[in-house]
Amino acid sequence: MVRATNAPASRKRRKRRLKMARGYYGARSRLYRTATEAVDRAMATAYAHRKRKKRDFRSLWITRISAACRARRITYSRFMEGLRKAGITLNRKMLSETAIHDPDSFDRLVEEARAHIPPARNNSSS
Repeated sequence: MVRATNAPASRKRRKRRLKMARGYYGARSRLYRTATEAVDRAMATAYAHRKRKKRDFRSLWITRISAACRARRITYSRFMEGLRKAGITLNRKMLSETAIHDPDSFDRLVEEARAHIPPARNNSSS
């Protein structure tokens, strides 16, 4: 009996993997085994970095809000505390955009936050 190799399916599978590795350097785009390893690694890091991107953007928004707050002589944490106590539920993305594109509105938010937090305690012993 003749040995069946399932050549069409195997070829299709290999072509699909090599197509995914197009643009990779050297053997990574030409040899099946190295291409498979490179594609597997690329897929794993792409998945992880899609999750990472969310953290990176949140960090960027917080940095922008913090810089805008410091320009108005209030810390980020006190600002967020004041907003929470005032019942203002804007997310950090919107706060960041407001700080950049509409400084007057951000000034009003800072004043609202200041109105809802107690005055800073003086911890210096004199």
